[in-house]
Order: sequence, then structure tokens, then C-alpha cells
Amino acid sequence: MLLDTNVVIRAQLNRDLTVEGRAAIEAAQDNGGILVSVVSAWEIGLLARNRDSRTGRLFEPDVETWVANAMRAPGVRPVLMSHDIALAAWRLPEPIHSDPADRLLIAVARALDVPLLTRDRAILDYAALGHVRAIAC
Repeated sequence: MLLDTNVVIRAQLNRDLTVEGRAAIEAAQDNGGILVSVVSAWEIGLLARNRDSRTGRLFEPDVETWVANAMRAPGVRPVLMSHDIALAAWRLPEPIHSDPADRLLIAVARALDVPLLTRDRAILDYAALGHVRAIAC
């Protein structure tokens, strides 16, 4: 199963996942089946750069270390992206999510034929149309 970036963050911080989401992650840990795309590293870097100082630092001690630690979590495997997947994100069936990162994650999930674990309502709605498999968390 592929984790949406929001889920990567919540899982690493151990907060705000539903019982179903946590159960899906625990089940996938046993067989190295938690996939994290390079897209999520990029998105986390953007979040760290744009983080409002009033809300405190989320990615301690720094974003590079935080991402490295997330990638060492039990059962996590990195997923690289190919040019074919990048182009597939451009050709996804309509109606499609407008967020480019989410489009890339959807394309990765489709290419690997795995569900996408997400809280994103637009992705879940897209899954309901049959364009990608998704698990709500």
C-alpha cells in the first residue's frame, strides 16, 4: 500500500490516524508493504520550507533527518518514480484532483496496482469512481 504524504507525516508523528488506518499500516508492516513515494519527500520539504514559525517546528531536528527516520520505520520501502509514471499523472481520467503531488501519488498507486492510504477527500472520491484503489484513514 502507498501512503499519502499526509499519512506519512501522521504515522511518523504517531497521531491522528483512524483505527482503520493504523490497522492497515500495521498489517502492511509485516511484509514490507508500506510504500512511500519520493513525491512525499518533496512535499514534506515544501511543508518544512513554508512552515509558519508560530506553529513550531514539525520536522525536528531538520527535514532531511526527519524524512530519513520516516523511511527507516518498520516495513517502509521507498518508491522511485519513472518518466512513464510522471506522464501517466498527466493522463489520468477526469475528473481528477488538481494538486500535482496528489496526481503523481495516484499515478504511482495505479502503476504499482496498490491502494493509496489517504485522508484526502478528493482522492477518496476519485477512488469511488474506480480510477484508483484507496483506503480511507
